[in-house]
Amino acid sequence: MPTIYITAPPEEGPAIAETLVEDELAACVNIVDCRSVYRWDGEIHDDDELILLAKTTDERYPDLKTRVVELHPYDVPCIERFEEADALDSFAQWRADAT
Repeated sequence: MPTIYITAPPEEGPAIAETLVEDELAACVNIVDCRSVYRWDGEIHDDDELILLAKTTDERYPDLKTRVVELHPYDVPCIERFEEADALDSFAQWRADAT
């Protein structure tokens, strides 16, 4: 089951996380403060962002990705899927039940 890595501006991240859980697209979303340095439109940016780690299932991932694109304020949001090598069975079952 995948964990989805999403970055978002601090003022938008919590609402995106809450919507994903409310819509049962993610069982849980961890929110972590971070600072991102990146190139956009030929300029270097240095911004505060949030990392959203969304726990979802293979079945719910396509809808989660679509929903993030709808909600996200960036033209090109960072949405990356990471496959789990191993998870506690009871956690994997909870995630499946919650999505």
